[in-house]
Amino acid sequence: MFRNVAELVKLAQEKQKQIADIMIEQEMSVTGRTKEEIFRLMERNLSVMEQAVERGINGVHSHSGLTGGDAVKLQNYIKKGQFLSGETMLDAVSKAVATNEVNAAMGTICATPTAGSAGVVPGTLFAVKNKLNPTHEQMVKYLFTAGAFGFVVANNASISGAAGGCQAEVGSAAGMAAAAIVEMAGGTPNQCAEAMAISLKNMLGLVCDPVAGLVEVPCVKRNAMGAANAMVAADMALAGITSRIPCDEVIEAMFKIGQSMPVTLRETGQGGLAATPTGRKLETKIFGKPLK
Repeated sequence: MFRNVAELVKLAQEKQKQIADIMIEQEMSVTGRTKEEIFRLMERNLSVMEQAVERGINGVHSHSGLTGGDAVKLQNYIKKGQFLSGETMLDAVSKAVATNEVNAAMGTICATPTAGSAGVVPGTLFAVKNKLNPTHEQMVKYLFTAGAFGFVVANNASISGAAGGCQAEVGSAAGMAAAAIVEMAGGTPNQCAEAMAISLKNMLGLVCDPVAGLVEVPCVKRNAMGAANAMVAADMALAGITSRIPCDEVIEAMFKIGQSMPVTLRETGQGGLAATPTGRKLETKIFGKPLK
């Protein structure tokens, strides 16, 4: 039904439907399942996400000892009421961190679009839930909206850190979340696309450099920044701000940037933060010897 963002937005406008509805129709066409079956499957994903957020904000730690407990610190900081950024944004950041900490602790998460970027979409969803008071159906449709944009990226660029750097993982996740926030807040399909473009283009060039080859450092904190990015991009789009570069061209640019990245900066643990003196010390501490 749609291959790119332009076609997605056009379909939603012509049918006078939300992006989420177009994605559901596409799933029905591709899988042969009924709308009810597809909705139930996404409800399960929502449940897994909610459980991961709750587990994370109650405190988890990874087996390596590299990550854990930061979501709790953020929630405690919010409760003090002395934060500098907005409460909803910090809540999104903490819940994004929570989800990714659960992933690092070998817990169950939903890859959105990958395990390493799993915190951004649920983190923002369960933060804006407190602001917008959506129905259960709207929360499920949030995931379909995010999925529609993720579908476009996966089929026109990449969602793999090994192929395109972290811009393809956390960058894509931030764009997906930004679009979904806009739709939940009552924005138009075109504003969803603008939010995706604004968010993604501000994460272009983000490298994938996991310390000790583990999806923990800097991955967890990049999910935090991805969530914050998504929130700001959504607000900008809802304010009427547009991206001078169309969304599909931003996605294409991301793909080309990923192709030009050195192998050392694409999830190999050979460059970037992984190659710093501290990164190498942590690698040796965890595995007893350097991996490279």
